[in-house]
Amino acid sequence: MSKSAKNNRVRIIAGDWRGRRLPVADVPGLRPSGDRSRETLFNWLQPWVVGADCADLFAGTGALGFEAASRGAASVQMVEKHPRAFAVLRESAEQLQAEQVSLHAGGAMSFIETLATDSLDLVFVDPPFDSNLGGLVLERLATQGCVRPGGFVYVESPASAEIVPPEGWSTWRDQEMGEVRMQLFRCQVQDDERNFPDDGSDI
Repeated sequence: MSKSAKNNRVRIIAGDWRGRRLPVADVPGLRPSGDRSRETLFNWLQPWVVGADCADLFAGTGALGFEAASRGAASVQMVEKHPRAFAVLRESAEQLQAEQVSLHAGGAMSFIETLATDSLDLVFVDPPFDSNLGGLVLERLATQGCVRPGGFVYVESPASAEIVPPEGWSTWRDQEMGEVRMQLFRCQVQDDERNFPDDGSDI
């Protein structure tokens, strides 16, 4: 969620709900991730979305979480503390009949504390622009141990931001797109039969 919303709809790019347009709540500071950045992100994650357990910690419009669900994620937990944004998320989930999506009203940090060890494969962290929360949330996720070995955390922040991964994590992708910095972090794993690529090459 970067700056002000320019459109009142956000489009799901691919998957079961491809082309469906979701409403954007009239909330100050709410802006969904753009089509281009979402397409780039899900190209990175393509081999791991199907069957994944996901969390969208600053869900906003639900653009990232619904995109993951559309592409075959097994479960998506969406967290949003603004009442109006949460109400619109609920409407969108009902319209899509998104049975794999669960909604949680409240803050991201508090929600992380409820998560069980090794319970998530993918986590989306797209906090309000200029909030500097991305690094703090990544640290909290690492401390909680809720991301499975080989799992990913995506953080979207201002282009000038640079998040250093905590111990046991690595930066798997790092790209600037206009005013936005897209960073994808991976929980390190050894001797994993899934053989996650480490060279940063494109999928």
